[in-house]
Amino acid sequence: MTSTLFDHKQIEVVSSFAELINTHFQRETNAICWSRNLLGDFKEIVDKLQLIDNITEISVEDLLVLQLSEQAHLARGIILNDIQRLTDLGASPSLNLLKNYERDEELDFISTDVYSFHVDRSPIETDTFLCTYYGAASDIVPNDQVEQKVLIPEIREKLKELHDGSEAEFESFLAEYFFDLHYQPKPQAQPINLGMGHLWRLAVDHPTQKVLPCVHRAPVEKEGEYRLLLIC
Repeated sequence: MTSTLFDHKQIEVVSSFAELINTHFQRETNAICWSRNLLGDFKEIVDKLQLIDNITEISVEDLLVLQLSEQAHLARGIILNDIQRLTDLGASPSLNLLKNYERDEELDFISTDVYSFHVDRSPIETDTFLCTYYGAASDIVPNDQVEQKVLIPEIREKLKELHDGSEAEFESFLAEYFFDLHYQPKPQAQPINLGMGHLWRLAVDHPTQKVLPCVHRAPVEKEGEYRLLLIC
């Protein structure tokens, strides 16, 4: 199935949850999108939830106790169905109300927070699922439009100075502190916004994965607006 919204060889667009979980990553495709135009008032849910920390995990119980209008009730049902589908799959979905993530400002020459383009890594065979119900949505970018930060000469040299150890241990050092997961967009890179309401499955870096992991980043939040994000 093709889509003008996500008309890119990196992305496979599907029309059901069954297709989302059963479609195989292959060749350059490392992102699969269940394209949806969701009905319901998700803003009302966001407005009625309580932000405790900058990232607040919302439980099913937190959702169920909300007194909602008919349109927000519809939105809540969609969220609950998504949580149930992913749980039945064996995943551990987390619904987050987000003001912002913590910024990595420790080093001035490389950032390793989620606002930096990065890939997810797992020791087991798994994928990343995510859906933005409200607020700014994440971006992905084709792998041929980015460069691994640790391979950029000036960054690599500064990391070697920081490591101050043997060459044999350097690669392990990069992995231990997650430097090797982060990518720098090339000058002509064209990030693809994941949009609201779509449920995405992104390829992860693990030993059995047959495609390159999907490079993605969290968006800069809009001023005064929270995000409602399902991720696992």
